[in-house]
Amino acid sequence: MTTKARTPSTTGRHSHGRRRRIGFVLASAAVTAALCGGVLAALNSSQSSRPAVFDVEIIKAYPHDPKAFTQGLEFFGDNLYEGTGQYGRSRLRKVRLETGAVVQEVALPDDVFGEGITVWEDRIIQLSWQERLGFVFDRDTLEPKGRFRYAGEGWGLTHDATHLIMSDGSSTLRFLDPQTYRVVRSVRVITPEGQPVEQLNELEYIDGEIFANIWNTSTIARISAATGRVVGWIDLRNVRPRQAVGSNAVLNGIAYEPKSKRLFVTGKNWSDLFEIRLVPRD
Repeated sequence: MTTKARTPSTTGRHSHGRRRRIGFVLASAAVTAALCGGVLAALNSSQSSRPAVFDVEIIKAYPHDPKAFTQGLEFFGDNLYEGTGQYGRSRLRKVRLETGAVVQEVALPDDVFGEGITVWEDRIIQLSWQERLGFVFDRDTLEPKGRFRYAGEGWGLTHDATHLIMSDGSSTLRFLDPQTYRVVRSVRVITPEGQPVEQLNELEYIDGEIFANIWNTSTIARISAATGRVVGWIDLRNVRPRQAVGSNAVLNGIAYEPKSKRLFVTGKNWSDLFEIRLVPRD
C-alpha cells in the first residue's frame, strides 16, 4: 500500500483511495459486483435468509451547497450538522434544512481532510481521513474543545446509546468509548452468506441498525449493530441531484430526524438533499 504525500490538495479523497486500494478492490470484486448490480437480482429472491430490499420514494428535495464535499451528516434537535472534506476546504457546519444556508461553520486545518461527524452529548466529533486525528467541538458554539488520536483511516462516524461507531473503508466497524476514544469492540460486516462488505463509508445509527453508504455505489446497507450482519439493502439509483460537481460526486450522507422519523440523504457536491421514504420491494 503506497503512502500519500500530506501536501494540501483539493483532490477528492477517493481518487487517491482508489489507487491505494486496487488490490483490496480486486480481492473484493465479487462483493462490489454484487452491490452494483447482481445483488439486486439476488435480493429479489423469496428466500427468508435474504436481507430485505427497499426502493426509495422521494418526499421532498431541499437545497444543498454543491461546493460541500459531504463526509458526514446528522440531525440534533432542530439543527442539521454537516462535515465536509478536501484539503483546505474541510468544514464543520450547522445548516438550515429548508434553505441549505450555512448558519455557522468552523474550518479544519488546511492539511487535514475532514471526514464523518456525530453529535455526542454536548460535543460534535469529526474524523479525518489519513491524519489519524479526531476533532472535538462544542455542540452549540462549534468552538474547538480538543483532539484525539486513533489508528488507521477515518471515514464514517455515528453512535448508539453507549459508543461511537466508526468506519475506515474496510468491512470492519469499530466501537469507541466516547470519553477515552479507545476501541472497545469491533464487528465485521458480512452478508448472510458470510461475504464481507467492504468500502463502508458514511454512517447513521437508527433503532439498532447502522445505515452505511457503500462508497461509489447507489446502495445503503442496513447492518445489525449487534452482529454486523447485513439485514437490508436500500437501492437509491433513482435519487439524483439537479447538479453534481466532479467525478467524486457520489452518494454520501445519511441523516435521521428521530422526532419526526424522517430520513434524508445527499452526496458529495450535490445540489440537493432529499427526504426519502423506504418502500419494501415486493
